[in-house]
Amino acid sequence: FVKPDGEVETYDKRHLFRFAKENDHYTRGGDGNVVECRGWRILLQICFDLRFPVFSRNDAQPPYDLALYVANWPEVRRHPWNTLLLARAIENQCYVAGVNRVGKDGNGLPYSGDSVVVDPKGEVISRVEPSQEGLETIRLDWKALAEFRAKFPVLVDADMFVIRD
Repeated sequence: FVKPDGEVETYDKRHLFRFAKENDHYTRGGDGNVVECRGWRILLQICFDLRFPVFSRNDAQPPYDLALYVANWPEVRRHPWNTLLLARAIENQCYVAGVNRVGKDGNGLPYSGDSVVVDPKGEVISRVEPSQEGLETIRLDWKALAEFRAKFPVLVDADMFVIRD
């Protein structure tokens, strides 16, 4: 993650995709990284992390405002990609941006993209058409997020989890 001043923040993927033998080539990362940028708290996540909701639980004080998922999610699993992004936004009362690749990989496996931005209520506010490259500028509303959390404060009743390795 590169901030406007050029500072670089990193996150090492925690959940390796065994189906593709990532665990044979990589060492999994540790805890997620929440970066602060222009007053926003942003959770950095990578691809397969999307399938593990406890790991992205918004239990920090203060909570993060945006979860950013950068992915290499194939077209054959586009329905779970789209569904899980909505779920992460709703359950964590945050914006979610899912940025996925398009085209084919070296093995000919197709990727449909389906990059999207979802609001805290699970409504899609921006979507790049499937199988299309795209660039969008989105304005997120921090005041609306804070008002929604204050009006419907579900995060205060969330169960606490301990993640064990």
